[in-house]
Amino acid sequence: MDDPAQHLSRRQNEIVALLRKAGRATVEELATHFEVTPQTIRRDLNEMSDARVVTRVHGGAIVASSVENLAYDARKLVAQQHKRLIGEAAARLIPDNSSLFVNIGTTTEEVARALAARSGLLVITNNLNVATELYRNRSIDVIITGGSVRSTDGGIVGATTVDLIRQFRVDTAVIGISAIDEDGTLLDYDIREVHVSRAIIENARRVILVTDSSKFARSAPARLATLAEIDVLVTDRLPSAAIAALCRTHEVEVVETGDPSGSEPSGLD
Repeated sequence: MDDPAQHLSRRQNEIVALLRKAGRATVEELATHFEVTPQTIRRDLNEMSDARVVTRVHGGAIVASSVENLAYDARKLVAQQHKRLIGEAAARLIPDNSSLFVNIGTTTEEVARALAARSGLLVITNNLNVATELYRNRSIDVIITGGSVRSTDGGIVGATTVDLIRQFRVDTAVIGISAIDEDGTLLDYDIREVHVSRAIIENARRVILVTDSSKFARSAPARLATLAEIDVLVTDRLPSAAIAALCRTHEVEVVETGDPSGSEPSGLD
């Protein structure tokens, strides 16, 4: 089978290498790095997107893969400031003296960071990074699920994890996702993680999905849920009128945080 990377220019191959290391890069950053015009970089990214080597997102690109997630350190860098705002907005929806699940994800970790000074919370999580953010606060009870710990990101998965989650019925579930299809299907890469997140959704009275808009431009192989199963979607911006219509159809409350620079949400370039 023909490899699209064989047809890339030297600069385009270097762009791929940079994206694999950083997770995401903007047009301006790439133009400065290669000492070319933004128009040249946009042309490169469009050609690479056509070859399905990268995925275009607002202002730049990320590495494209429908079968393998980015490395954890790279995921943390993708839309980092957007995730911070999303985490803060989601935290404001969670009252003190309540119970919640928090699953695996760099955006859910931002929610935990925003909750770190709160009181009266019971948090059940399969994410060691979430537990690390919260355990020092004596006003927050943290329960870590059993199961196998993934060395790549501190996520805990497996049948033991699912069994423990099913012992609870919480007020709120905070979940992240790897990709969202155009029909509103929520997708992930690890089927074990999907089983855990399914149990989380089924045992929460309210489900908050936290995701930056780049996830609407990605794909993953495992089906987790649909937007119809979500109560609140917190994102930097909705990517299209079609997704907005889906949210209205399924009565999903949408919270858009906007751009960290203060500009209004806008479409993909």
